[in-house]
Amino acid sequence: MSNRPRIVCLVGPTATGKSALAVELAERLGAEIVSADSRQVYRGLDIGTAKPTAAERARVPHHGLDLVDPGVPFDAARFRATAVAALADIHRRRRRALVVGGTGLYVRVLVHGLCPAPPRVPALRAALARMIAARGVPALHRGLTALDPEAAARIAPTDAVRIVRALEVGLSTGVRLSRWQAEHRFAESPYDALVIGLGRAPAELAARIAARAEAMVAAGWLDEARAVRRRGLAADAPGLRAIGYPEMLACVDGRLELAQAVAATVGATRRFAKRQRTWSRREPAVVWRHPDDDAARIAVETERFLAAGNRPAPAAA
Repeated sequence: MSNRPRIVCLVGPTATGKSALAVELAERLGAEIVSADSRQVYRGLDIGTAKPTAAERARVPHHGLDLVDPGVPFDAARFRATAVAALADIHRRRRRALVVGGTGLYVRVLVHGLCPAPPRVPALRAALARMIAARGVPALHRGLTALDPEAAARIAPTDAVRIVRALEVGLSTGVRLSRWQAEHRFAESPYDALVIGLGRAPAELAARIAARAEAMVAAGWLDEARAVRRRGLAADAPGLRAIGYPEMLACVDGRLELAQAVAATVGATRRFAKRQRTWSRREPAVVWRHPDDDAARIAVETERFLAAGNRPAPAAA
């Protein structure tokens, strides 16, 4: 039996119901929640990132939320340092830990450590930046598709930061970033981790995404966007890359009608959820469950794993 600290990770696409299930599980197990969401780290971006509510946080201690302002970059290395410290504190107090979030890279670096990819190449980055200025980010994404199709499939065509990094690694080393990551993900983990993927049928998830967008607007998302605009953040601030904020800010500025902003957000979220599912399905040893139909089973499997290290058999996604 391993002496490594045990953690349970709940992963999967946005809007599957990870947060609600995690709170219920944590209450039942006497656990605390560590967020693995790359957008919920930003202060003031609450409604649009589906951040756990004040009521949920009052029920269960949460870690990894509201760490930086939206104008501050936050990467996987910083996440890992924060999460490792939170987990150490949780285990020191003899509490259990659930890691919850849809940012697959964050869960990977927590469980397996940071990928030892090569350092940055400033001259190459500058050349790629000039290409973005001249041709746009989607053009660079098409170039990445030719160089590293697997990495391109996981990266949004508008995600300039990750596109540049993938191109930088591939062009400077001759080894695709996806290969670096694939070889690294089988490294031994510092944790004994049970990773449960929460999945829903595509039509079911699409309906939930649409309903959630409407609920966010009803909860005051447009007012939140107005408050963000008053802060005077740059248009390319890291936090404002979160899905829905460019659309809501365009609505605040009068460049989109609210219905158009919501429709664009729903479409972008559905595409993002597809990429998240693709990422999670490629990760080893993920146990797939339906968050509603298998809720009782998830609770039993989680309890047994944390108590005795029994690992449930995987199921198809």
